[in-house]
Amino acid sequence: MRKIILLAVVLLASVQSYAQAEVNWLTFEEALAKNKENPKPILVDLYTDWCGWCKKMDATTYKDGTIVKFINDNYYAVKMDGEGKNDISFKGKTFKFVQQGRSKYHELAAAIMKGKMSYPSTAFFNADEQLIQTVPGYLTKERFEKILAYFSGDAYKNTPWKDFSKNFKSSM
Repeated sequence: MRKIILLAVVLLASVQSYAQAEVNWLTFEEALAKNKENPKPILVDLYTDWCGWCKKMDATTYKDGTIVKFINDNYYAVKMDGEGKNDISFKGKTFKFVQQGRSKYHELAAAIMKGKMSYPSTAFFNADEQLIQTVPGYLTKERFEKILAYFSGDAYKNTPWKDFSKNFKSSM
């Protein structure tokens, strides 16, 4: 009986630790609604289904426990398909899916990336829902941790990236 209880405890602990290793992804609209109640920065992961580097970032960087905890504690995290077909209303405008020949994109993704459609890209909005910066490309967990810390507080407002990066102390 003791062994069964011990096994159950070990299994439960492993399930709980796995559950902790997931980013609490929201839709853009869900993040905006939550931000109205409790303001905090918004992170937008821009991806496409065909993007290999997006899949790699999902499988590595977004699975790291330190990254997951930092995102869940400090951001509303949005996973946004850059070719998604659902309309999204933001700041009084409705953004739509556009198909022009073989080219297809979502207008909001194009606006966030300023027309430079590069996947994956990670966009950072402040708690006032203003775009701070979009960072294109695959990000390793080490680089991403630094970037997350930079945009989660006020460091980006008054500390040059070079200085912040040099003085950053990793939690990993």
